Amino acid sequence: MASGDIIIREAREADLPALIAMFAAGQLGGHGDTSDPEAYPEYARAFAGIAASPNQTLYVAERDADVVGTFQTMITTSLNARGSSAMIIEAVQTRSDMRGQGIGARMIEFAIAEAKGRGVRLVQLTSNAVRKDAHRFYERLGFKPSHLGFKMALK
Repeated sequence: MASGDIIIREAREADLPALIAMFAAGQLGGHGDTSDPEAYPEYARAFAGIAASPNQTLYVAERDADVVGTFQTMITTSLNARGSSAMIIEAVQTRSDMRGQGIGARMIEFAIAEAKGRGVRLVQLTSNAVRKDAHRFYERLGFKPSHLGFKMALK
């Protein structure tokens, strides 16, 4: 592997500090992410739940042993569409100092290949309405805006 190559792998608990820092640095989205050490147990609990799930996977993109991006996938099967499965790609994030280097595209391409390998019929994702650059990015990769999403905060 040449220096600077991107490796996509499943996240490990040791990656949590880098992932938390990446999410906490995000300016958009309003998710309340923080690098405050008091919040660490919440992130660790979430990581454990994701790691234990057979239908969820948290990935990191690594360059020269540094975590430079992340995304999560979930496989859902529904009765409609004749019982087919869909992959949801969530929490796509590239470290701010690494954007524009093809890391995001590499992560999405990896997720699509995983979905194809699992016989999934559809790959979908949502993007915050204010992230116009992200919308253009996803459209360049072949995604089409097709649905209107709704959310309800419960906390």
